[in-house]
Amino acid sequence: VQLQASGGGLVQAGGSLRLSCAASGRTFGTPSMGWFRQAPGKEREFVAAISDSGAITDYANSVTGRFTISRDNAENMVYLQMIRLKPEDAAVYYCAARRAPSTTRAFQLYDYWGQGTKVTVSS
Repeated sequence: VQLQASGGGLVQAGGSLRLSCAASGRTFGTPSMGWFRQAPGKEREFVAAISDSGAITDYANSVTGRFTISRDNAENMVYLQMIRLKPEDAAVYYCAARRAPSTTRAFQLYDYWGQGTKVTVSS
């Protein structure tokens, strides 16, 4: 499975961005998906996850109410809609796929990773 994340960029605090993740290749069924982020000097952290069907989602406390994860299985796409962005949201965002239907916050349990897309939030 290859994952290609896109949509990052520079945005002012309070602004919005939508990240996209395109999956290609052999998918071994419909994987659950997640978004993680890593800021300079910090560890990778969980942002959001979505189950294989899209029925179940999970969010980090820091983004609940501001970020929305969704997926389009027909197009093999996963999205992260981000609103009311804060300077502390600035990071490289990675999408990840897991060969299991359920969501998880543990990055070690994801099998495939995209290359990352950078989000910069100016104050």
